[in-house]
Amino acid sequence: MNIVDLFCGCGGLSLGFQEAGHTIVSAFDNWDIALEVYRANFAHPCFKLDLSDVEKSVRQVEPFHPDMVIGGPPCQDFSSAGKRDEDGGRGNLTVHYAKIVSQVHPRWFVMENVATITKTRKLEEALSIFREAGYGLTQMVLDASRCGVPQARKRFVLIGKLHAVDGFIAESLSCGLTDHRMTLRDYFGDELGTEFYYRHPRSYARRGIFSIDEPCPTIRGVNRPLPKNYVPHPNDATSDLSKVRPLTTEERARIQTFPREFVFLGNKTDKEQMIGNAVPVALARYVAEAIAEYEMNHPR
Repeated sequence: MNIVDLFCGCGGLSLGFQEAGHTIVSAFDNWDIALEVYRANFAHPCFKLDLSDVEKSVRQVEPFHPDMVIGGPPCQDFSSAGKRDEDGGRGNLTVHYAKIVSQVHPRWFVMENVATITKTRKLEEALSIFREAGYGLTQMVLDASRCGVPQARKRFVLIGKLHAVDGFIAESLSCGLTDHRMTLRDYFGDELGTEFYYRHPRSYARRGIFSIDEPCPTIRGVNRPLPKNYVPHPNDATSDLSKVRPLTTEERARIQTFPREFVFLGNKTDKEQMIGNAVPVALARYVAEAIAEYEMNHPR
């Protein structure tokens, strides 16, 4: 299946679909350093494009004749880590994505976003556009730790297929979920060389120290050292700070299930932001494999 990736970022969604056997024919984004990273890791072309310009985007995408369009429109305006102002500007990109898909009219599309998008008007507007274009829709919030990712990251996934009924792929999407939530020890074994690590909390009302025997909390776009004056939280995995260290940039990328050989460019801030914004590769592969299974069992 030939796929175009919109809002491709550094390529987590593309890589997962590629690993599942799909063919990515092109990708588009407007973030320069992410495009550099994408080009360093993929052979197919990727282009800089302002995807808020729907007409221009449709003209650029249509020549690739995709069977599927995938994408994760920037989610900061919907995120619990942000101000949750869906009219802040980036929230509109979800609607632009829906308009591009509806006009390019591939057989399939996949849209990924934060779980809190389910509470927004922008999602309702996008769903209306997709339905008007003839897509049957399946929407689900997936816990990445049940999809092969050692991270408790909940993500909204919307899958559309022309002329399908709503909920058409729900069984395929849910049947592979594991009962066990993957931990860092499951994924790394003893490779990290520590039992405990620091993840900077959004506020000190929350804990900041975690055990490798639990799924990592959501990887964010910031990575800070353990403060010298850190006061242990009652729910921290240990109060012995001598046993605690922060995760490295490379370890954070691995927790996002990027392979060791994946190349990240830019300064540390760029890398951390790209890693935090990325779709976990294994989560993308999980979704891509569910689609492949559905296609096999429901040939045209």
